[in-house]
Amino acid sequence: MASKLWEKSVTVDHDVETYTVGRDREMDLYLAPFDILGSMAHITMLESIGLLEKSELETLLNELREIYKIAEKGEFVIEEGIEDVHSQVELMLTRSLGDIGKKIHSGRSRNDQVLVDLKLFIRSRIEDLTQAIKRLFDTLIEQSDRYSNVLLPGYTHLQVAMPSSFGLWFGAYAESLADDLTVLKAAYEITNRNPLGSAAGYGSSFPLNRTMTTRLLGFDSMDYNVVYAQMGRGKTERIVSQAIASIAATLSKLAFDACMFNSQNFAFIKLPDEYTTGSSIMPHKKNPDVFELTRAKCNKLQALPVEITLITNNLPSGYFRDLQLIKESFLPAFDEIITIINMVNAMMSQLKVNENILDDKRYELMFSVEEVNRLAQEGTPFRDAYKQVGLAIERGEFTAPTSVNHTHEGSIGNLCNDRIKQLFDNTLSQFNFDTYHKAFDALLQR
Repeated sequence: MASKLWEKSVTVDHDVETYTVGRDREMDLYLAPFDILGSMAHITMLESIGLLEKSELETLLNELREIYKIAEKGEFVIEEGIEDVHSQVELMLTRSLGDIGKKIHSGRSRNDQVLVDLKLFIRSRIEDLTQAIKRLFDTLIEQSDRYSNVLLPGYTHLQVAMPSSFGLWFGAYAESLADDLTVLKAAYEITNRNPLGSAAGYGSSFPLNRTMTTRLLGFDSMDYNVVYAQMGRGKTERIVSQAIASIAATLSKLAFDACMFNSQNFAFIKLPDEYTTGSSIMPHKKNPDVFELTRAKCNKLQALPVEITLITNNLPSGYFRDLQLIKESFLPAFDEIITIINMVNAMMSQLKVNENILDDKRYELMFSVEEVNRLAQEGTPFRDAYKQVGLAIERGEFTAPTSVNHTHEGSIGNLCNDRIKQLFDNTLSQFNFDTYHKAFDALLQR
């Protein structure tokens, strides 16, 4: 069994090792490609300050590029007895290159290694997440435009309230995603700062060039204060998880609506048969299991910021092993939310809308405000018009209007979908993903 990077004359107890490592080796596989990229930037900087020879740098970079290819193909393995991804990469280098491989850790701690790995991982997964959000957003806008004139009841207190439309319903969730994207952009800005060079949280006596590694890794700037860089562990994950939770809240509400609107008592929408499941004893059942599970999965994701807060909220400055546990819930959260978005997108693009909802007389009273407003426009004081219509309803003499005329911005007749799209696209354009792609390509010489 290989020794640990930190191990000296005493071998740690096996049960203690198992307890402290936990699922860290499994979680570190998420970080492998980014650990390699971080090492490439770090050793390039080490050569610039005289801690590596140019020939040593080229040898190390070439070997790291080969290891990166392994990681990119999903074939990177943390061997039994190896503590983490950082140790595995260093082991692979020393096996291939000998003592040169031992030089890559100068001026670094595993603390700032995992910090930079996490930042690079999060940055990449936020890009994947924005692409998934964009696909769903486009579907919602498309459906909003398609069904812009199809009315349905709007509810308050789950009581029939006022006229709404499928244009409004689809468009509302599109605009909600636009706000969620704004929150995600703020989380991205906090993520896109370089912690490398903070070492164990107190800097290094080596003359590290942190500006250089910031550029090499395509960060916007650095976490300047080395103590704060370490304090950012846990805080960054919490802020990003809050952005994920915001998206999850939007999708959870949409899932509830879809389950309710799909039920026979409402029958506003019909889900594709292939997206529903049946009952073992009731042959007529077509259950909206996808949306029910979406609701539950989204509610779990909304708990993630609280979980991270509870792990970190009573820690002083400096590194503590508690932070390791955040990985177990946080790293897989990106796959979870992206899978949810993709499934919701498929459902929303295929569902059928009932275009004859208002043939049902039970919805006539939702037009009461329309009648009040009509009387007010004709000169009747609003409170008198309200009472007049209310008394007509009590006597059973109310006659519903046959149409609605909403023209103000964001209403049934003026959805402002073009402005919502502009709002979304403007935020999307502010993510500077190309910057880090170019930086990575330069490191990998692609």
